[in-house]
Amino acid sequence: MITDWTLWLEWFIKSLVWIFALLGGFAYLTYYERRALARIQTRVGPNRAGPFGLLQPIADAIKLIFKEELSPAKAYKFIFFLAPILTLVPSIVIAAVIPLGPPIQLFGRQINLVLADVNVGVLYFMAIAAVAVYGIVLAGWSSNSKYAMLGGMRSTAQMISYELALGISLIPVILLANSMSMVDVVKAQGMLWFVFLQPVGALIFWIATLAEVNRAPFDMPEAEQELTAGYHAEYSGMKFALFFMAEYQKMIVICAVMAVFFFGGYLGPGVDKYPLLGPVYLFIKVFLLLFAMIWVRATWPRFRYDRLMSFGWKVLVPLSLAIVFITATGILLAEETGNPMWMWAIPAASVIAGLIPVVTIYRTLKRLSYERA
Repeated sequence: MITDWTLWLEWFIKSLVWIFALLGGFAYLTYYERRALARIQTRVGPNRAGPFGLLQPIADAIKLIFKEELSPAKAYKFIFFLAPILTLVPSIVIAAVIPLGPPIQLFGRQINLVLADVNVGVLYFMAIAAVAVYGIVLAGWSSNSKYAMLGGMRSTAQMISYELALGISLIPVILLANSMSMVDVVKAQGMLWFVFLQPVGALIFWIATLAEVNRAPFDMPEAEQELTAGYHAEYSGMKFALFFMAEYQKMIVICAVMAVFFFGGYLGPGVDKYPLLGPVYLFIKVFLLLFAMIWVRATWPRFRYDRLMSFGWKVLVPLSLAIVFITATGILLAEETGNPMWMWAIPAASVIAGLIPVVTIYRTLKRLSYERA
């Protein structure tokens, strides 16, 4: 019989493992990004601190720890101190519902490789992800600086615009899995990943998550050329590092969530026989998705702010509503007729629906170019 203290000990150990994994992942994600950007842009990247520059994240951490911390004289001190913590904590808490692999037998008992199998895991993810913006807004407001305040306001508007498309794009996942538990979502992809049934939904989710973590080309809350670093312009030392840490940890968690929702999570060849392969497959998928984020930053220019907002409200939101209708219709027809081939109408109709705004935008830009000529 499993006693209460052993269960609490299991949760405590799994929590520590997740926290240290995210902290280590944050440190070496910065190295991964700098090396990948250097390769894409024909540069060298960090290569001096340690072999192949592998000690560069440690050097950066030491530098930030001992760097002098300054704060504006008229800042709201308590909120100014609290804002980085409010930004960092949600990036860690989201990881609680991500399944790393199937259950394993260890020390004579079954260990579930998920911290909390919540039956509303998708809703939990959406709720916690939306909380992080409060830290950014409060950072901008408490700095008592116009540039920082504008960055915080941009982050709020951007979150409202793209969080809506993000949430709606997850409804097809819930419909296909018939559950809001992330563990059930992974199990439902045992035969086929959801990215093949709903590729447009995966693309919308991907774009919205780039805006969610303020990554290029959606980094308008920071925008050095316009706002001198935006909401964290007045932060330095470890307070600045906490914002940096929150962004990169959220990148890791968001990529893990996308792998769970659309790419089968920990599923892969041999997982049923060797459960420890599950975390390995999940790591590979997260690694590749992170590279896609880095690649986008290296190649895409920043949006103009009004076009960023228009793209969210006029393209992503209507398109995400359309794919919900298409997915629900395809599932209903498959159940009513008993013919599963109707499910393959979902990706076909979704792609057609996705081409409509693309063609419209292309024709509009072409018309404007003719008018300017």
